[in-house]
Amino acid sequence: MGICSRNEATRRIESGHVRVNGRLVRDPETPTDPATDRIELDGVALRANERICIMLNKPRGLVVSASDERGRETVYALLRDAGLPWLAPVGRLDKASEGLLLLSNDPVWAARITQPDLHVLKTYRVQVRGVPDDATLERLCVGVTDRGEHLSAESVRMIGGGEKNTWLEVVLAEGRNRQIRRMLAACGHEVSRLMRVSIGALELGDLPKGAWRKLSEAEIRQLSGVRSDADKH
Repeated sequence: MGICSRNEATRRIESGHVRVNGRLVRDPETPTDPATDRIELDGVALRANERICIMLNKPRGLVVSASDERGRETVYALLRDAGLPWLAPVGRLDKASEGLLLLSNDPVWAARITQPDLHVLKTYRVQVRGVPDDATLERLCVGVTDRGEHLSAESVRMIGGGEKNTWLEVVLAEGRNRQIRRMLAACGHEVSRLMRVSIGALELGDLPKGAWRKLSEAEIRQLSGVRSDADKH
């Protein structure tokens, strides 16, 4: 219903804050239908929030989490005074990475974008130490094994650099934890900068660092592969 994160919902249900049709429910797996069941949180009937999906240009140094056990600043500091409802990250960027980050209060939409079989491509600009040769670029596409995981890119190409550093464009069909950094480390190249510049057809463009904007309905549909009648004509 877009009220809070799944972890927070589980905590509230198990601690006895939620009733369904007047009955206290402590099992988060209890089947419910928001369209017909009355769901109450601390005695207040809940209504689904309006769907909101935003894109944010994440700066380096911020953690993508609602809270951090180590007290580090999170991306939510950028939304503190925005008047938005609860939003969850759609995928992740690690603390040292930057660029395009999606957030939404619609978990169904978020799941469609992140599920591997939908193949929503993510494009990154990556600066590495050294100059990868053609064999290394090919190996990144064929795949490397790291910690028992097979990691590969859809495509990798060199887009700039000099004698000591190189800029690469890396396209992923699915993203695993620190995937690009792990792949390049396995090939002997340390990543010094990593920026996500597009997700599907949605591009970061000239959105300023630390700024955000709401997605249009057309952008929301396009990212999840859902087309309206207007889109078809």
